Parts: sequence; structure tokens; C-alpha cells
Amino acid sequence: MRKFDTKVQHLKYKVLREVARRAWNGTLYETLLDIPKAIVPGKTPTMRCCVYKERAILAERVKIAMGGDQENPNVIEVIDIACDECPVGGYEVTNACRGCLAHRCEDVCRFGALSFDGNHVAHIDKSKCKECGACAKVCPYTAIVSRKRPCQSACKVKAISMNPEKAATIDNDKCIACGACVYQCPFGAITDKSYILTVVDLLKKSQTGGEEKLYAVVAPSISSQFTYAKLGQVVTGLKELGFHTVVEAALGADMVAHAESKELAEKGFLTSSCCPAFVSYIYKNFPELVPFVSHNLSPMATVSRYIKKTDPQAKVVFIGPCTAKKAEIRHEGVKPYVDAVLTFEELQALFDSRDLDITTLAEGVLDNASYFGRIFARCGGLADAVAQGLKEQGLDDFTLKACSCDGIEQCRVALLKKSKGLLDANFIEGMACLGGCIGGAGCLTHGEKSKADVDRYGKEALEKTISDAISLL
Repeated sequence: MRKFDTKVQHLKYKVLREVARRAWNGTLYETLLDIPKAIVPGKTPTMRCCVYKERAILAERVKIAMGGDQENPNVIEVIDIACDECPVGGYEVTNACRGCLAHRCEDVCRFGALSFDGNHVAHIDKSKCKECGACAKVCPYTAIVSRKRPCQSACKVKAISMNPEKAATIDNDKCIACGACVYQCPFGAITDKSYILTVVDLLKKSQTGGEEKLYAVVAPSISSQFTYAKLGQVVTGLKELGFHTVVEAALGADMVAHAESKELAEKGFLTSSCCPAFVSYIYKNFPELVPFVSHNLSPMATVSRYIKKTDPQAKVVFIGPCTAKKAEIRHEGVKPYVDAVLTFEELQALFDSRDLDITTLAEGVLDNASYFGRIFARCGGLADAVAQGLKEQGLDDFTLKACSCDGIEQCRVALLKKSKGLLDANFIEGMACLGGCIGGAGCLTHGEKSKADVDRYGKEALEKTISDAISLL
């Protein structure tokens, strides 16, 4: 029964499961030192050079599973001692170099970093190289390659560099907490802080019979996760854990689509506010475009605000694919509405910390949202929902020209064009992750199949219009 894409995710899950299990039992702090031994019980190393280094790294993973470094405001952290195996070479000349007569690589280099030895083989002077890649582009043999680390390649906002010890370091002023580096690091040396202890505490309190009710707000991308079970069984599993009610974040998406389409028609141009990583990217890289960011909260925050307005005693946990949501709930405008965030990875660990086999459960029901709210989970879904919102509110006079950006690189291009007055669009739907939320770092599984799962889930919605979904609010 395969639950994860990678063994790194599985390792991370095992740490989270052990931390949660001991938190449930009230023995966490007494048995902290036992967790690494429980995961690597023998004396034979399974991942590293020696079992002692494995356990030392696992001890750091335990700290992050318990919330991480509280002095570091970023929700993404680097485990320094786990980050030591990747080459840090930059651009290098391979043995495919033929010492050709053209010397295009030497001619194109504006910094004098390329030269040829007595055997006519090219060499790169690292002290002069600016990593521009021009030489690699012109080499007819593709003999010049980039040895960039996977985390650096994954980080499209250039927030990752290497410290003197050759470990990755994150520039918090650039990082948008999208988690791309978390998913791509082959050693799991970059990871996201967890709220799992907060959630266990909330669940334990909810089981004491007090007035506070605990709500689980689940992202629509859940429809493409937990592929070994049925979605209804996941819903029942959440209630078995102790959640009072399970609500679709897609209902918040319906609310946002309704309000955002009206705001767009009034203002004439907007960028979406649903993806916190995209919004953070605008604030950090295109501050002149901040006035164009939709004033609506994200679907998560919107539906959570509604829950707390309806039930002032409520506590809310958002469950989704997104590491940036963990940063979003620290914002002053969102903090009052969402008490914790779990990724799908962490929810799986939570299920198993209670030895809860969801495949044995009856199917619960999710029926809060419309088709349009549910398809927010994939790129293009928000634009489709805004078009529907305009139609339902009789705002057909406004012609929507949407630019749906699949990944932060497309977002950068669209925002750059807008900043220079060259964008032929009046609405930018920004999704930092490729594919949209279904490509989030906290997903159990990733892939093209997820888009079809989301669309199918949308078509199963009882409410066929946005107006129907929000009519009872």
C-alpha cells in the first residue's frame, strides 16, 4: 500500500508519527531521545555513513516536527548536518569537451572565465565565473553542465545559496515558503516546521467535552490524495480523530470567487490572493503591484472567518498541500481565524499515530461547495470560477481576460509584463506550485492524474453554481 511518492517523505512521516503518538500518550518529552532509536533500531546504518549520524539527523527532524527553531520566522528550515552530499560545482566542463576550433564558449564568456589548456580542453576559472550559463548554451557538444544542487534548481526565487560549510542556507527576505525545495531535496535536508503538536493538543481538548468545537477545513486537492482509500473514509477518519465537523475550503473558494469577480469588475484589474506564496512573491519582488492584489482573504481564511463568526468557540485546523499556508496563518489578518495548519503528509502521520486504518471506515460526506469552488485546486480553476462569478452576478459587460500562471516562473513573467504595461490581461491567477495546489510540497502524491481527480471531484458537487453554494450562508 503506497502512500508516498518518495522515501524521503516516508522518513519524514515516520518522525511525525512517532512525535504525535507520544504526544497522544503524554510521554513525548520523557521519550524524546528514544525516537531516533525507534526509527533506526539496529547498529547498521540504512541511509548514512554510520548509525550515529543517522540518529543525530533524526534528532534534528524531531525538533522540526515539534515546531522547529522559534527564533527563525521562516516555516522552512535547513537541517545543516543532513546537507552534505550534493556537489557544489556550478558550471563544469565534462569529458565530452572535444577541444574544438570554434571556441564558442570562450568567445561568449563576458568575464574571461573560459580558457583552453595545452590539450585544447576547456577550463572554467571559478573565481571569474558568474554562473550565467552562456557557455553551456553555445557548446555544440553540451560538454558544459550545471552542477547546481536540486534545492537551488527547485527554488525559482533564488532564495537558496551555500554557506562556507557547503550546507544550504535560505534567504528569508526572498523565500516565499512555497516548499519546492522541501519536495526536491533528495536527502530531506530542507523541511517545513510542523503544527502537529498543536493539533494533537487541540484534539485532546476537544475530547474532554468542553464548549470548544474543533473544525477541520480541508483543501479541495484532498480529492487527489489518500489514493489507497476513499475520500469519504478520510472524512470519517477526521471525525474519528476528534474533529467535530469537516468543512470544505472549497466553500471559501466559492465565497472568494463571488466577491473577487465583483471586485475585478469594479477595479478593472486584479491579481489573485488565494495562493499565499504568490502574494508573498508580489510583496517581495513587485511592491508597485501590491495595490492590485485582491482584498479578499484566501479561501482558507474566508471560510474559517465564517466558521468563527458562526461559532465563536470554534477552533479551526486547515488541512491541505501547502507549506506556505503555515506562513499565512501568522499574518495578522489571518491569525484570528486559523489555529493550525496540517499538510496531507502530516494528516497521514496523525491517522497512523492513532493506529487508525481509514480503509476500514464507513464513508462520510463532503457537500459544502460547488464545482467551481472545488476546481480552485488546479491551475486555471480560479479563473474559471471568476468567469462564472461574473456571469451569475449579471456582470457580463465586463470581459474577463485571465492570465493563469502555472508555477512561480510564469507568475514572474506575467507580473513583469504588467509592471511594464505589456500584459494583455486584466486578471492574473497566480499559482506558485506547478499544476496549482495539486503540486504542493505537502502532497502525498504528485502528478498529472491529480488534475483529473480534482475535476471529477468538482463534477460530483451537489451544488452546481457558486450562488447555490453560498445561498445558505
